[in-house]
Amino acid sequence: MAKRTRRAPQHAPGREFQRLVDIMARLRGPRGCPWDREQTIESLRGFVLEETYEELDAIDRGDHDALLGEIGDLLFEGVFLAQMESDEGRFTVADSLRAISAKLIRRHPHIFGTTVSKVKTPTQVVEQWEQIKAREQKEAGDERRSILRDVPKTMPSLLRAHEIGTRVAAVGFDWAKSSDVVDKIEEEVAELRRAVEGEGQARAEEEMGDLLFSIANLARKLGIEPESALRKANEKFSARFEAVERAFDARGESVHDATLEAMEREWGIVKSATAAATLHEPTADTMATKATKATKKTTRLRVAKSRSGRASRGPTGRFPIVTRQLSEFHAS
Repeated sequence: MAKRTRRAPQHAPGREFQRLVDIMARLRGPRGCPWDREQTIESLRGFVLEETYEELDAIDRGDHDALLGEIGDLLFEGVFLAQMESDEGRFTVADSLRAISAKLIRRHPHIFGTTVSKVKTPTQVVEQWEQIKAREQKEAGDERRSILRDVPKTMPSLLRAHEIGTRVAAVGFDWAKSSDVVDKIEEEVAELRRAVEGEGQARAEEEMGDLLFSIANLARKLGIEPESALRKANEKFSARFEAVERAFDARGESVHDATLEAMEREWGIVKSATAAATLHEPTADTMATKATKATKKTTRLRVAKSRSGRASRGPTGRFPIVTRQLSEFHAS
């Protein structure tokens, strides 16, 4: 008979969460860690973004062991932010937990309500959510009740386009079927072609934006999260091109000196060889990356101030470009 895995007590999550809160309070306390004590909600923005991307990476790779750790890292950043707000007397992490619990109960009357609900499908759930949200804003005296108002401008643009489409579709502003979006994409491609052929750079940029927006909405209609799909496409392309580079290296040649025809010929060979392979099957590089990240996660690396006065994890930071872009956005 197979041995059953012993389940943890139901109160274990609450106990472990309180332990994390207590650890964070000590790190920020009078005799706590100098680095943790000097942080601000602004200085943590890059770390929150980094941990979010690392969690998404674990999801995309189907790496459940890594996901276990990444969820903890992201929770830690939330507790860190809440502790700083608590230090300033604004609110506590308990206030944040009460707020989200209350919101979930309010916006799921089909689950927590006392009457029989007709909400049965995911689409109906989204529509109900937006209707309840609009009613709450009205009751709060908010006259600017646009359903798009609180879509974060700092979201990656492709993901934001997907979210905008989801919001407006919840009130019925949507294509009837996926094929209608395909028609729209073909229309946008034709307009982009005309712009490229003689309408100027500004017009081409506008049409490119329209095309990408339409593609994001097609992904939504198909139930595909476009940011994730694009990450996977980036990884697939990168893996194949690196294989092309290795093939040239094995012959003592370099892609820097190769003709386009030679690279395309090698690309075709690589593509045929990898077509049947699983897109995210672990590679040697992937395993090495996992090992490096595991070492990093053993002890949270402390951060030294850069010359510009901004904090970065390690000597250069893990996401210096993205962090800089976010800083520039908020400074503008």
